[in-house]
Amino acid sequence: MAGAHVALADSKRPRKQDVVCVGEVDADSRVEVTLALRPEHFARDSNKVKEVLGRVGLADDAEFPATGSLVMSGTAAQIEKAFRAGLVMYSDREDGVLRGREGELSIPADLDGLITGVFGLDQRRVARRLARTAAAQVGAGAGAHGPDPLGPADLERRYSFPDGDCAGQTIAVAEFGGGYFPDDVRMFCQTNGRALPQIETVSIGATPLTPPQIAALSAEQQGPALGESHELMMDVEIVASLCPNARICVYYAPFDQKGWIDLLDRVVAAEPAPVALSVSWGLAEDSPDWSPAAIDAINQRLRAASLRGITVCAATGDDGSGDQMHDHRAHVHFPASSPFVLAVGGTMLDGEDEVVWWNTPGDRSQPRGGSTGGGVSVKFARPAWQTARVTSLNAGGIDGRVVPDVAALAGPPGYSLVFDGQPALNGGTSAAAPLWAALTARLHAAAPGKAPAFLAPLLYQKGNDELARGASAFVDITKGNNTSPQPGFGYDAQVGFDAVSGWGVPNGKKLLASL
Repeated sequence: MAGAHVALADSKRPRKQDVVCVGEVDADSRVEVTLALRPEHFARDSNKVKEVLGRVGLADDAEFPATGSLVMSGTAAQIEKAFRAGLVMYSDREDGVLRGREGELSIPADLDGLITGVFGLDQRRVARRLARTAAAQVGAGAGAHGPDPLGPADLERRYSFPDGDCAGQTIAVAEFGGGYFPDDVRMFCQTNGRALPQIETVSIGATPLTPPQIAALSAEQQGPALGESHELMMDVEIVASLCPNARICVYYAPFDQKGWIDLLDRVVAAEPAPVALSVSWGLAEDSPDWSPAAIDAINQRLRAASLRGITVCAATGDDGSGDQMHDHRAHVHFPASSPFVLAVGGTMLDGEDEVVWWNTPGDRSQPRGGSTGGGVSVKFARPAWQTARVTSLNAGGIDGRVVPDVAALAGPPGYSLVFDGQPALNGGTSAAAPLWAALTARLHAAAPGKAPAFLAPLLYQKGNDELARGASAFVDITKGNNTSPQPGFGYDAQVGFDAVSGWGVPNGKKLLASL
């Protein structure tokens, strides 16, 4: 394509840190990209895009009009002609050899204003949970040396879940790594006297590893794979045991920007639509590994999900106010910071009471450390429905979206689970998010005939008692903070809504009555 090209706005990406260039991309290798177009003009614009990019040999593979995604593919040489990406192969210490790029993309001038993002060229990781051992996730004091971890019946009692088994409900779970161990779910449900729900894995450019495949990995690869598998199985077991008659769809995609977009495209297009999507993965919203175009594209798809009545329950992260950034400023997790998700923070037990989850030193830089994410966004303005009065701790910070909206158990004593055929323990806000997805499904199942609705804004609205539902249907968390070593300060719990526990932890039956 020898014609004029123009720069694609917000496509610039810095060189990924700690990588080594190991060579050029094979010109004949196949590359698939997801193009973000404007949904309101998709029919017209997609035809033009397919025509122009077809001239260099790109084929159209799939399209999702509701979210504005057009999937096309071609050889690396054809991709270079189309987008002038400067693709190379990098060796990454954590993730091996990946295709990558740096700088800005260009698109044919004929498509200026039609394409808002091109995703799939750079395979760097933007989905992270930093899986560690179970003990490190929930902190000291759980299990044999403290109170027993909580099983599904304990969680139902603590959070006053409405009665029911979620018959007729569909719940989605987002995963970007690890393996799926079906025997563990079966054992966990059987141990807890729960029926085994219908569980489907949906592969979107990636497939969950099987136990034999993980066993065949090198010792260096096996540890991270088992860690991510433990996390994945935690998500599934929590939802399965709390919603034993639901249909659970585990969506599995690569951990790059394209993986996020493709997964959300599929969830939004699903029939029937899930009532909730559990997301326990993410990255600081202002991490340089995100491109601005990707943040915007993912947020647009989260908006589309909310308009379909899907409540996306997103974990706020397990590294306190710093969220693994090291610039002496406070940060929040994305996608939890999107105004189109229910952001879920974490608590721990102090006797019978719950307080903000915080284990020394306040992030996971040390064994057994961690604390709930929370704070004020620097990317997203505070939505009109969020009537919260929380000020950013960053100098010059905006009145941004405040996270979390809600909380649930994340720290000690942790969650009782099964992993690799053995009793296991885990936690983190990664566990609180699927618990909230399960509660959302139980709430909807207990109100037959009501159309599903995005839950977050409803918590800030007045219920029948003229109080905000978050004030009347939650147990307020008033103790603790989420200070992490970087930046050295954090947000405090207080009476009423705050930026570490949101409205607090739920009383499900009261919440059902108020809705």
